[in-house]
Amino acid sequence: MFPMREYQSLSHTTWKCRYHVVFIPKKRKKMIFGRIRKHLGEVFHELARQKECQIVEGHLMRDHVHMCISIPPKHSVSYAVGYIKGKSAISIARNFMGRAKNFTGESF
Repeated sequence: MFPMREYQSLSHTTWKCRYHVVFIPKKRKKMIFGRIRKHLGEVFHELARQKECQIVEGHLMRDHVHMCISIPPKHSVSYAVGYIKGKSAISIARNFMGRAKNFTGESF
């Protein structure tokens, strides 16, 4: 098995939950490059920290994202990934599309 130091713990549990997640921009647009790519790496790590998650490994391709993410058992996978995708889409809209608010439901 794994050494005990690789496990994480909460008040009543010891866990090691890692998930390989792959997601793509809407209509598989090839938009992850240049400044957006650098910005997204920082944003993904910050958003994961806000939900007590940790991105173990990640790769940003031109048209999709691979992520190995460690999520505590108190959060569902869909909740954590949905939060990261939603907030990153808002960040892209604000920083690269010149929108102060996300009225049109920008998606990533």
